[in-house]
Amino acid sequence: MSDMRFILIGIGLTFAGFLVLGIFGENYQAATLESDEFGTCYEYFEDKPPAEINCSFKILDQTVFFSVVIALIGAGVISLVKGAKGDWDNKVNPEDMVGPGTQNEDSPKDDK
Repeated sequence: MSDMRFILIGIGLTFAGFLVLGIFGENYQAATLESDEFGTCYEYFEDKPPAEINCSFKILDQTVFFSVVIALIGAGVISLVKGAKGDWDNKVNPEDMVGPGTQNEDSPKDDK
């Protein structure tokens, strides 16, 4: 059996990682290219001209962003694996089981 809680959490974390990468990743992909090809980096704004900045700060921002995305996706994969290997539901004591088909000494017996 599998542990559905971890599987659902894993799916959610993996989806969130790819979603964050897809939505916000465009802003962080040009730092390495600008640094290698041109040697100068610019920060772009909507309402004013680009400003020259230190490339190491832009690359640091890119590294932090991709680290967060990798952490989200990695946590999701770990959770999926843990959920697929989960056997917590097989380790229930017989006296703790509830539901149809179980006979507890505390429950009334049907004498028909």
